[in-house]
Amino acid sequence: MPHAKINGIDLYYEISGREDGPPILFSNSLASTLHMWDPQMPAFRKHYKVIRYDSRGHGKSSAPDGAYSIETLVDDAIGLLDHLGIDKTDFCGLSKGGMVGQRLATLHPDRVERLVLCDTACYMGPPELWEGRIDTAAVDGMEGVVDATIMRWFTEPFQKRDPDAVDKVREMILNTPVAGFVGCCRAIQAMDQRETIQAIAAPTLVVVGADDPGTTPDAAREIQKRIEGARLEILPEAAHLANIEQPKLFDEAVLGFLGKG
Repeated sequence: MPHAKINGIDLYYEISGREDGPPILFSNSLASTLHMWDPQMPAFRKHYKVIRYDSRGHGKSSAPDGAYSIETLVDDAIGLLDHLGIDKTDFCGLSKGGMVGQRLATLHPDRVERLVLCDTACYMGPPELWEGRIDTAAVDGMEGVVDATIMRWFTEPFQKRDPDAVDKVREMILNTPVAGFVGCCRAIQAMDQRETIQAIAAPTLVVVGADDPGTTPDAAREIQKRIEGARLEILPEAAHLANIEQPKLFDEAVLGFLGKG
């Protein structure tokens, strides 16, 4: 399984799809792995050279102690692209992955062809919200945060309709190293991209679940308002992991925007 030594850590990644296709880089949410994108793979592999990776602190990547920053997570993504010899890519990130995408397109506009920001925000205050989650994980482990996370990430009807999908995500959360969870919580806690994202020039699509209680449709509208020309797609009957709750609608919206629909 491929690991790359990047930015002082081992970063795990997988490549699939068309070897001769244009690249697309997928970035995962807090407390998940690259497998959160499994529902998208059948559709995207037809068109793309698909690159997925486990964010620092998650999955099979290293989970160093201490606070991370969004800029550090961007450096990891750029390091992976450099390692793979990819100059420019389409980018799709959800939640934390979308926060990385915003900063990536701001700091490295020459590396992003088109940008898809899913169920994310440009600011996630107040800081006290994150202190509570960090304290709970430090005391009780990921078992202490998993139930509340599942309730935010999926609507109740979906939890009843597809418990297997929910259980897969539950396992991702439980297997996330506490150090990685806390490190990334600190990155989100310190993030404020409300002004800086106005510099993004890449064509941008913002996608959000209509029932997302964390990174709400209003948070998506704020991003759309601040990035010139950005489009907004609100998916019905979906909470935070809209790509899992509504994979067909998600794929249609994103591939249509990318010109692959």
